[in-house]
Amino acid sequence: MLASEILLVALLACLSMMVFKLVSQRSLQRKLPPGPTPLPFIGNYLQLDTNQMYNCLMKMSKNYGPVFKIHLGTRRVVVLCGYDAVKEALVDQAEEFSGRGQQATFDHLFKGYGVAFGNGERGKQLRRFSITTLRDFGVGKRGIEERIQEEAGFLIEALRGTHGAFIDITFYLSKTVANIISSIVFGDRFDYEDKELLSLLQMMGRINRFAASSTGQLFDIFHSVMKYLPGPQQHVFKDMQGLEDFIAKKVEQNQRTLDPNSPRDFIDSFLIRMKEERNNPNTEFYMKNLIMTTLGLFFAGSETVSSTLRFGFLLLLKHPDVVAKVHEEIDRVIGRNRQPKFEDRTNMPYTEAVIHEIQRFANFAPMGVAHKVTKDTIFRDFLLPKDTEVFPMLGSLLNDPKFFSTPDDFNPQHFLDDKGQLKKIDADVPFSMGKRYCLGEGLARMELFLFLTTILQNFCFKSPKAPQDLDVSAKSLGFTRILTNYTIAFLPR
Repeated sequence: MLASEILLVALLACLSMMVFKLVSQRSLQRKLPPGPTPLPFIGNYLQLDTNQMYNCLMKMSKNYGPVFKIHLGTRRVVVLCGYDAVKEALVDQAEEFSGRGQQATFDHLFKGYGVAFGNGERGKQLRRFSITTLRDFGVGKRGIEERIQEEAGFLIEALRGTHGAFIDITFYLSKTVANIISSIVFGDRFDYEDKELLSLLQMMGRINRFAASSTGQLFDIFHSVMKYLPGPQQHVFKDMQGLEDFIAKKVEQNQRTLDPNSPRDFIDSFLIRMKEERNNPNTEFYMKNLIMTTLGLFFAGSETVSSTLRFGFLLLLKHPDVVAKVHEEIDRVIGRNRQPKFEDRTNMPYTEAVIHEIQRFANFAPMGVAHKVTKDTIFRDFLLPKDTEVFPMLGSLLNDPKFFSTPDDFNPQHFLDDKGQLKKIDADVPFSMGKRYCLGEGLARMELFLFLTTILQNFCFKSPKAPQDLDVSAKSLGFTRILTNYTIAFLPR
């Protein structure tokens, strides 16, 4: 064969491959969910409102349906809206949708390690271990309830010490809630005046506010470039390093005093498991996963419940009629001479309905935490290629008028039946659903009930503003919600 013929054959082969690839891509596009046409590099950025990402995506769903795709820069993301779509994915096809997607702010810290952001076998092993170990240290049992009751007592004394002055309750609640998860992962609580605890809470608050902000949403889209540029993200990186250094210091302290026969906390249990698996070449129990799993538990266990309570008190200030009904139920069921118990909730449907409604209205994870499919997946006749990211829009469930008659209003009646008893609502999923639901759900529910009822048992509230002047709207609604600042006075009952 002549050289010219060889060249011709090679060119035809290349052309055939290009045509095949082009046809394959067009075929794939036809199978993907609908969505706006992306531009190179920036994707659909020009069509997005990074200050109100959740609301923007919900508006898009009106045009493209409950399952559609967008491009966040070069990332292709499938958005799921409504109870049916989210349940079909996270529950009915749980294994296929069990991967953890990207959240650039937190990925910069966790880098795929630990229980919260681990994937595949790593995520499964660390999740099983974490659930079992949390249970061993009392989560869901009487032991942790007593610990929460004790901490609630410290909080009541701290609030009494304000003598009815108007205060920002943020760090009172943050310190209290952080001490519960601290007692589990570190084996001890912090004193409320501990400067290190305050520093940790400030760092976590700044990271959360950045992730929820317009700049945080922009970083999530263009992190590959922005991580090298000056800006608020650089300060967040320093905060993240500070948190990691703190956990590493705690681990080092435990290593020096470890008794393999008597684990004191979550860190000890992980260290013991590391020793047991030191000869396993495929083990997921090593130092990086210990630090990131502990940090994930501490971060989530401190920030989420305290933010829910803080927003809850703002809602109660705006709705004094709700406070009056909760006070009546507390006085009737518990009285004022003993601490509330978790078992009291079965006789307090209105208080339980208020807590559920606070979580629903707060909508702290409106877009869920990103998932991704673990293999090529057929979903509602669409093809989702392996590693396609998925946003399960939990806010679309919590605000669905098919389940909640007045979704834009704070209304505890959403969770009460005609007889005034608590009713279960399928779309009530503030902790998500499926294989990657929040593993701290049981602890969080116990904390919310015991802290809220103990505070309401002891105090009335007052605001410097009239109820109608209090703003409960979301300043930014992206990865999470940025809370409105306010002051509150606690007056002994």
